[in-house]
Amino acid sequence: MAAVVLVVVAAGCTATDGTSDRATVIDLLEQGWEHVPGVVADGDGLRVTATGWRIVDQDGGGGQPNPPVDLAGTHLLAPDDFTLDASFSDVTADATWAVYDSPPVIADEFRIEPAGLRLTLRDDDLRITVFDGADPEDVTDPEPVHDEQVTLADPEAELSVARSGDRLHVASGGETVASLPLGDVFGSGELWLGLSSGEGTFSVDALTAAAPEGASLAAAGPAVADVAPYPDGLQAAAARVRPDFRVGAAVALGPLAGDPDYAASLLGDFGALTPENAMKAQFLAPRQGEYVFAEADALLDVAESRGMAVHGHTIAFTEAMPRWMRELPADSAEDRAASAEVLLDYVTTVVTHFRGRLDSLDVVNEPFDVDQGTALQENTWYRVFGPDYPVVVSQAVHDADPDVRQFINENGADVPGPRQDALLRLARHTNARGGHIDGVGLQSHVYDLATDAISADDLATTLDAVADAGLVARISENDVTDAEGQDAQAEQYATALATCLRSEVCVSWTTWGVDDRYDWYVDDDGLQQGHDLLYDDGEPTPAHDALRDVLQDALAG
Repeated sequence: MAAVVLVVVAAGCTATDGTSDRATVIDLLEQGWEHVPGVVADGDGLRVTATGWRIVDQDGGGGQPNPPVDLAGTHLLAPDDFTLDASFSDVTADATWAVYDSPPVIADEFRIEPAGLRLTLRDDDLRITVFDGADPEDVTDPEPVHDEQVTLADPEAELSVARSGDRLHVASGGETVASLPLGDVFGSGELWLGLSSGEGTFSVDALTAAAPEGASLAAAGPAVADVAPYPDGLQAAAARVRPDFRVGAAVALGPLAGDPDYAASLLGDFGALTPENAMKAQFLAPRQGEYVFAEADALLDVAESRGMAVHGHTIAFTEAMPRWMRELPADSAEDRAASAEVLLDYVTTVVTHFRGRLDSLDVVNEPFDVDQGTALQENTWYRVFGPDYPVVVSQAVHDADPDVRQFINENGADVPGPRQDALLRLARHTNARGGHIDGVGLQSHVYDLATDAISADDLATTLDAVADAGLVARISENDVTDAEGQDAQAEQYATALATCLRSEVCVSWTTWGVDDRYDWYVDDDGLQQGHDLLYDDGEPTPAHDALRDVLQDALAG
């Protein structure tokens, strides 16, 4: 994850806008691109291939574009004037070069576009799109503050982006093709780069950053490279109570790379991570037969470098499926046989790729209907394999990695009731038919304390039932609203961890996120920020302190 920084002092080079000499030049092709989806080294340059990355709605509709950004490699610290130059060749369809002032925020069903600039080249047309980072009216279709298309005299000429004072200049072959007010773009003093194609491929023959005399410019690696665990963090304390117990969090690569507070909170307090979205099907296999492991691998590299356990999330799931997977035919026996081969290839390829790197894995996620019922959702897996699809998936996972612990993960099953009974019955049935389920994931989302609160007695009864079923349990996605106040939030968090910690059948506790800064959802009123996690804008919440107290009390006891 550490970035290689190459800084060359060069005198007498004229900047794109012709106003100053370049004193510092950074060759960005010498930096790390190995964890950027669709980008591979090609001789002295890079080759970029379309990934098909899109973020689908829960029902499989929509499809917001999600072009990759270099998160785990190098970004630039450029608080002053700068010039970026790029040379592209062999463009088969389109080539997009993006420069953002922060990584995008990726939520379950949408992407929050940061302030920045996109240049998209198609034949001799160059589209120049600028976003200011303001909250959009429709988060899945953000409106740019500037959008124009220009015709280039030579589409193979060098492209340049330059900041000069309060102006932003775009040039081709040294000739300015657009000049506009800088506005709120690049106010962070950071530059994050993306290379992508919507439909084809292209080569990057040169990519440099430069700054004039007196301006600051430096290359930097991801924030996570510069932080260390807290000696008194939550994981450190939990390990003194139960050495094999893991305190975990769901994690996204963007804030881990771009936000020092987030990186410090994660590595300081947690001993396990769950990729929040990076291992879901729409990210790993956006197009049939094509796999994109780069970002998931980057997260696992962080975990391995810091001795953190990884819980994989997820294989069979109704949501977060790319369109091709959702639309696999299942109308006839022939259709089902062909589709079964495709799905099993997906399972085998994914699990084999991560073999030996995962401690545990959600082989089936949220199998039951969304209205807290007990019927299996009739998703692609159900339509192709029938109601025993968990058996088929579990067997395929075991064949690919016999050492990974397998879980079925579900919401609403953390308290006694029909939903819990159905989950335990499904796990037992799967194993009776030849599956390899080790345990159940109890999500423990508390969105409304009036309806979702989990008492210590109910959770203890649940864990006893899990033990009676011959299984183990994970508190897998715990988050708690602060709508009733932070004290009530803290009490609920403390109840879940304390009860889990007291039961040997409960092997880990994970919260679904790190910092409220990245906790976003959409309702009828548009984009909303949640307040459900242990950190808020880099600062620990009372809930975090309550968990520390739980661990201190356990040590004292």
